[in-house]
Amino acid sequence: MWNATVLSLFPEMFPGTLGSSLAGKALKNGLWNLNKINIRDFANNKNGKVDDVPFGGGHGMVINPEVLDKALNSVSAHEGPRIYLSPRGKKFDQAIARNLSKEKGAVFICGRYEGVDERFLIHNDVTEVSVGDFILSGGEIAAQLIIDATVRLLPNVIGNSLGLVEESFENNLLEYPLYTYPRVWNNIEVPEVLLSGDHQKIKMWKIKMSENLTKSKRPDLWSKYIKSVSYTHLRA
Repeated sequence: MWNATVLSLFPEMFPGTLGSSLAGKALKNGLWNLNKINIRDFANNKNGKVDDVPFGGGHGMVINPEVLDKALNSVSAHEGPRIYLSPRGKKFDQAIARNLSKEKGAVFICGRYEGVDERFLIHNDVTEVSVGDFILSGGEIAAQLIIDATVRLLPNVIGNSLGLVEESFENNLLEYPLYTYPRVWNNIEVPEVLLSGDHQKIKMWKIKMSENLTKSKRPDLWSKYIKSVSYTHLRA
């Protein structure tokens, strides 16, 4: 079972969105487990104070390294990488999600205020991960995002695992356009090839559409795609 452990000042935020849809069903079915640790439980005082002013001045407060270290040590037996959600971390992507899904779990450290004491990160060899070039109020939503992206890759979470192969960002391609009934909507028709029943033509159409979309909308992914694979159907 994949084990997600979350260290947070607001553990009541979990499972949050993870309690619904695929992740929620998988959680209820025991395909993954969620542990919530309240950082405030490890405060060095009766008031539960976990932060202090930053040395050198500056705005906001910084979470105490001793408090965080105690919280992390309380889950030392939990396997998997220690991840701190941080805007300066490595950008989260599908490759990281795949790697995490192959672990036995992960421990997510959710910062608040101005952040955490640098010495805590150094001492515990924490991996910093970012979900994008923007600032959130804390790491909880970012942790939920990463957990959701990872859980859906676990065995038996999605019924048809073949669908995962065709999703966006797999093989560095965006997913092809999708259509369902009715065949004509607002005078826009479903592409004829999808109604042909010719599986080979449909397959080639999907590949071509994925390539075209990736090339026009995400040139960064397109560059990775043409470098990593060589297809005879590749077109300029």
